[in-house]
Amino acid sequence: MSAYCAIAPGHPVHHDYHELEYGVPSRDDEVLCERLALEIFQAGLSWEIVLRRRDGIRDAFGGFAPAHVAALGEAGCTGLVTDPRVIRNRRKIEAIVANAGVMCEMIASHGSVAAWLDAQHPLTRDEWVRLFRRTFRFTGPEITREFLMSLGYLPGAHASECPAYARIDALGPPWRHGTPQPTANDLA
Repeated sequence: MSAYCAIAPGHPVHHDYHELEYGVPSRDDEVLCERLALEIFQAGLSWEIVLRRRDGIRDAFGGFAPAHVAALGEAGCTGLVTDPRVIRNRRKIEAIVANAGVMCEMIASHGSVAAWLDAQHPLTRDEWVRLFRRTFRFTGPEITREFLMSLGYLPGAHASECPAYARIDALGPPWRHGTPQPTANDLA
């Protein structure tokens, strides 16, 4: 069983995210904006720290409507750097605001961020990483992988013996539809 599937069930912080969100496909632009922001905030920290601050982060970013986050601009970034509800890292905050602007462009060109992801799919993990590095800020291999796994675009969110795996598999996550065969890096 994956390490997360082993510790999350019943855990006071991880349980709900593991059971109800991780690996579950979503078409909601606010959900996608939030997920990418949370993955960026997690870089160098534990996922538990991010989940514990999630409500405050969501509130500080106005619910993660991409247009709202993108409109924060430099002044908003400066305010967020001093906001105790968020992870106060200027580079991460600036990347989240810039990425929301990119998501607004995707919504304008494709109708939604999920439609943009669908237009790229299927890709291997390495191809996704290259695409995300060209498209977004602060999205290295781990952030990209976790973001895409959290939304069902890459396999691996749950171990096959985890009860959440069967529930999510029944939803037909995108990785089930035409994903190229995983490479050694995809499985790492």
